[in-house]
Amino acid sequence: MRGQGNPELMRQLMTRLEQASGLDRISDPLQRALQAVVKPRTLRDALHGVPTGHAVHPALASFTLGSLTSAAILDLIRGQEVPATTLVGVGMTAAPLTALAGATDWSELDKEQRRVGLVHLAANVVALGLYGGSLLARLNGDHSRGRMLGFAGFGLLNASAYLGGHLAYVQGAQVNQAATELHRISDGWHPVADVSALPHGMPVSRSIGEVPVLVYRNGDSVSVLLERCGHETGPLGEGHVVDIDGDACVECPWHGSTFRLRDGLVMHGPAGSDQPVLRTRIVNDVVEANLP
Repeated sequence: MRGQGNPELMRQLMTRLEQASGLDRISDPLQRALQAVVKPRTLRDALHGVPTGHAVHPALASFTLGSLTSAAILDLIRGQEVPATTLVGVGMTAAPLTALAGATDWSELDKEQRRVGLVHLAANVVALGLYGGSLLARLNGDHSRGRMLGFAGFGLLNASAYLGGHLAYVQGAQVNQAATELHRISDGWHPVADVSALPHGMPVSRSIGEVPVLVYRNGDSVSVLLERCGHETGPLGEGHVVDIDGDACVECPWHGSTFRLRDGLVMHGPAGSDQPVLRTRIVNDVVEANLP
């Protein structure tokens, strides 16, 4: 038995939004402006989640939305004006950092993702405007108006959260898109390359079945990474090798995500998580790789 609602309509709406090229007139200059404002690489990396190995925007969004959801629940209970007001204030305080992290991630996405993200951002701005009015009304003692504006903001915020879910779970924005490639590799040891044929200090592209991998030899040590960048599947095999703190790293040619070649550690965003690395061994001068 089919559930309630009209899933076909929602899919059509999301498809139209993804294809709404008219939004690019706002999206493209906004993207350039954000990249110019959030220019220091250390700041960009922190907002992408590089230091933690995990995107920070979802965690910040959960905290912000959790605070405002809790306030909405308390607004349904008589005599909870003070804690509800406090939670609205907490959510509003966390919102700017949440928005900045999300906007930084958004500025490194492709056009279809940015179109959905732009509406997501606009809905959040309006919702937070409503919450700002709600907080002001509460602080002035008008809790009835504060609740009304809060519920309006809460509804819009949840509609925006739906768009955020579409970005992450349907469009794959800021998730490690290389991780799914591991499922295409069967368990067991796979021959990858002859050690004697591998150049020193220069990664080369090979494959395990239909899965492209990047093989890097440094002396007697050989590492094997998935070749498609986890950020937006860019070809790391076409990237530049750069030195960071004495370690050889590969820089994605599409968006500049940089990974340490010996272990896949993410060094610079927009990727927020490490590049998947396979286990390796050398048998009779042949490099073999297996699942992590």
